[in-house]
Amino acid sequence: MIMTNFDYESPRSLSEALDLMSSREDAKILAGGHSLLPAMRLRLANPPLLVDIGRIGGLSYIRESGDYIAIGAMTTHFDIANSQLLQRQSPLLSLAAAQIGDTQVRNRGTIGGSLAQAHPAADYPAAVLALDADIVASSRSGERVIDAADFFTGMFSTALQPSEILTEVRIPKTTGQGVAYKKHHHPASGFAVVGVAVRLKMSGGKTESLAVGITGVSDHAYRATAVENELRGKPLNDFSAAAAKVAQGVDVLGDYYASADYRAHLAAVLTRRALEQAASKKA
Repeated sequence: MIMTNFDYESPRSLSEALDLMSSREDAKILAGGHSLLPAMRLRLANPPLLVDIGRIGGLSYIRESGDYIAIGAMTTHFDIANSQLLQRQSPLLSLAAAQIGDTQVRNRGTIGGSLAQAHPAADYPAAVLALDADIVASSRSGERVIDAADFFTGMFSTALQPSEILTEVRIPKTTGQGVAYKKHHHPASGFAVVGVAVRLKMSGGKTESLAVGITGVSDHAYRATAVENELRGKPLNDFSAAAAKVAQGVDVLGDYYASADYRAHLAAVLTRRALEQAASKKA
């Protein structure tokens, strides 16, 4: 299908891009384009103005900043998957990035574009939730830091305001903690039918802290707090009972590939496996 007509701008600076976004509430940011452009071809999205931030310098980086690692919004999935800094000090995001799409997608797609699109089956949302990441949104008024837990508000919707651009993701260093990302790939799209991200810290043989991020199960990614509460402060033995609570209180999606019952079962299986893997890697 042919897209509807739209205006196109390619700013060379973040300041110019923010000016464009503040002047047009109906503008959309174009980053890697792997989600937005197909939606436009299907006429599921019809933005009258695209602001392409691909030529803006300084938005692609992975660097230490105190007790966290800062990642620029235009950093590609490939760079995140292969970052030695992330692999050493906070590997969960690399594990998720390595399972996104195929080689072409990983070389073109960006973390900022993926998070801002908020696809219900995207991989990064589960990981940033499990990491308690901070997401930085920039506007003409300055920067606003959004907790990952508050960022995803619904299907394809986030806490970003129309005039804001996602510019950075900040994740904690997780040295000494166990992490895992388990995913069932959709055979056609590569998206997560279910994706489970786990971050686990042990102390004295018991669970000191646990975070479980889930994608693909509901209309947006969420923290499986029922699983976390079941295991927090307890020795790690059998994970099955806790994992069975992964979809508790959630409206589970169903489609032609995976019914709601099957998706909930798959989520429980992958949650158990992710917990087991994270526990096996604990320091």
